[in-house]
This record gives sequence, C-alpha cells and structure tokens, in this order.
Amino acid sequence: MRYMATYDLMETIRNTNQWLGATAAAMGSYPATALVPNPFFQIMAAWGEVTERSFDRMVTKPDWGILSVVGEDGRDHVVQIEKRVERPFGDLIQFKVTGRPEKKRRILLVAPMSGHYATLLRSTVASLLPDAEIYITDWHNARDIPVSAGKFDIEDYTLYLVDFMRHLGPDINVVAVCQPAPLTLAATAYLAELDPDAQPQTLTLIGGPIDPDAAATDVTDFGRRVTMGQLEETAIQRVGFKYKGAGRMVYPGLLQLAGFMSMNGEKHSKAFSNQIMRVAKGEASERDKHNRFYDEYLAVMDMTAEFYLSTVERVFKNSEIAKNAFVVNGHTVNIGAITDVAVKTVEGTKDDITAPGQCIAALDLLTGLSADKKASHVEDGAGHYGIFAGKSWRNNIRPLVLDFIDQNDGRHAAQAAKKRARKAAAKPAKLNVVKAAGK
Repeated sequence: MRYMATYDLMETIRNTNQWLGATAAAMGSYPATALVPNPFFQIMAAWGEVTERSFDRMVTKPDWGILSVVGEDGRDHVVQIEKRVERPFGDLIQFKVTGRPEKKRRILLVAPMSGHYATLLRSTVASLLPDAEIYITDWHNARDIPVSAGKFDIEDYTLYLVDFMRHLGPDINVVAVCQPAPLTLAATAYLAELDPDAQPQTLTLIGGPIDPDAAATDVTDFGRRVTMGQLEETAIQRVGFKYKGAGRMVYPGLLQLAGFMSMNGEKHSKAFSNQIMRVAKGEASERDKHNRFYDEYLAVMDMTAEFYLSTVERVFKNSEIAKNAFVVNGHTVNIGAITDVAVKTVEGTKDDITAPGQCIAALDLLTGLSADKKASHVEDGAGHYGIFAGKSWRNNIRPLVLDFIDQNDGRHAAQAAKKRARKAAAKPAKLNVVKAAGK
C-alpha cells in the first residue's frame, strides 16, 4: 500500500462522496420538490447536506474558535493566536489575551500527534485560559510538509519539546495529554541531565502510556499482535500529487479515521442516521451537538511514517520509556535524573485507551524525585476523553491541576529571572550586530 496511487485513490473516494453529497443536497432542495407529497426529497437533501459536510471536514483543519475570554474586570478580552516558535513539523503558539494583565500561571499544553489536530484540546484551552497564560504545541499535517524538510520520528518530537521548554523558561508548567506523555517525560529528563536550568516547574501527565504493559487495552493488544513488517505494509502510504508533501511516507489520516470509525461502527451509524432525520425535520443547526463533535472528530491529519512506526516499536513493543532505556540523539535518557520537577499523573477508571496503571507508572521511574514532589489522581467514572475535556475535567481534574501548579509555584523563580535577564541583555548586543552589518 506504500504507493501514491493508493493514497490518491482514498482522496478520490473522499472527494467523490463530498460531490455526491453536494449534488443530492442541491437536487433535493429545488422548490418544485415541495409539490411532491412524499418526504423523499427532504430526506435526500438532508442526506446530501450531512454527507457533504462530513467528507469536507476530513481535509479541513478546524479553527480554534476561541475569540475572547472574560477577565477579572468583567470585560471580554480578545484572544489572539501568536506563534512563538516556528518549525517545519510543528509550532509553539500562544493564546494571547489582549488588554489583560499577564497571569502568573504559565502552562504549556503538549497536544497529541495521533491523527487529530491540536484543536482536539480546544475545550481544555478554553477552560484554562481565564486563569493562566496558555501555550500549546500545534503539530502540522505531514501531507503538507515537503520531503525536503527531512524526517520526523519520536526522537525529533522529543527534541522539539526540549526546544519549546527552553524557549518558555523554567517557570513553565507542562501538561501532556495522552500520546505525548512518555515523550514529554523523556524530554524533561533530557533537560534534567543536559540543561538543568531549563527544566519546567511542574509536569502533569494525563492518560499517557508510560508503561503500556501495566494494563492491557485494545491498543496495547494491537501493538503486540501485529508485527512491524505487517504494520508497514498495511498502514504506510506515500502522499499523493495533490499536496506539498507529495512522495512523503505517511500513516494517512483517512486510514486512521477508518480505523476509528470501525471500532464503534454501530454507534457512529446511528449518530449519522439520527442527524439526517433532524436535518430533514429542520431540527438541526450549524453548531448543534452532532456537528460540534464530528467537525473535530472527522478532521484528521497524516503522521510521518517514521513517527508512527517508531512510536509503536519503541514505546509499545519495546517499552523503552517504561524500561528507562529511551535514547534521544545518541543520549540514553535517565528518567531518574529528574530531581527538581514536581510531577503529577491523572487517569480515568473507564479509560479504554490508556487504562489505569499505564500513566501512574511514571512515578516509579522517578527514583531521584522526593515523595513530596509526586502526586497522582484517578478520576472515578471518567473515560479517556473525559479526563482532559469532559465534565470530569471541568469539575474535578482541572481544579486539581491548577492547585498542583500553585502548590509548586516559585520553585524555579530564580532560574527564570536569570534566564530572562540574560535574554534582555542579549537583545541590545544582537541589535548592534545587525546595525553594524547593515552599514
């Protein structure tokens, strides 16, 4: 399947279904059809509308949609998205709240690179923004990255996180959600050994597979059952001619989506048939519950083949993080070297992707960290999505995470002040060099 023709075939099918939906919606909406005493044309138009929207969303990056936030002064403050670090495979962005005094809490959200865009954490960002300065990793779709940009595997991902943490300073509080949790832990350990003054203040790991063998799920069973050769043959393709990344080896987003949908096929089928009937009856709206969920769920992105394959092999099959044997750029990372970063783990009892036990395993690896700097929480009744974006997150987990950050506030204040002073001193010198070069 590692050929452009297969990739382009999937895109052709998607494009054709989008066109069929648009055609059905147009034909079923002709005024003359209202004279037919049968609901056929209303249902046809409704089917077309839902189908066109669904297949269109598969290649459209969702908007953040966070326009303003209410400040302590009771006024709405405009939110602007600003890039702090730009890199080929992902940017570090900030949600800058204009006209609001800078918040003392500074949080870096590490978004998953697991088939969906960082906008999957939209509600997480929105819930934290009133109380903190928020930064997030905004990963790029691999199909839009030229082959000339090179490779991107889990070691490159880890080094991106290292650079982002260095840029933000040692008073940043890092929150890693799901897939990036083990790599964020490794990035923190990498800094602890090689650049201690750049370590974050706190690290919160939410539903991440630190030790996949600690509790079995369908995800871990799949990782054990399938060989790397089988995975490469069945999952990896080359980006087609339509995109900038033509020729790049990827795990296609459309292929991932097919897997997502098949896991709960009956549930998704029912959801779409119900939505078609709601549209036919005039009961649906642009931002109803169905559209809000599926606009995000259907928006998928390609992952580089090397990132996907190295994740399966090194994190799930070989358990390199769990065995404290992860190598980054030729350096074997020692998680036990973390001694000055407070670490908290969060799990949900009904998490069927990262079962309880997988994430809390991080605390056992932190052999150099004192007990007073370790914390954990298991949310009763919460599933995977709920521990970072649902009711459980809003009502219970979010307050606990903020309290954890506040309890460890100021731990790295001295290092942060020194780093900012060095940056401030370096700016005039850099400006003088630029001026001299221009003369």
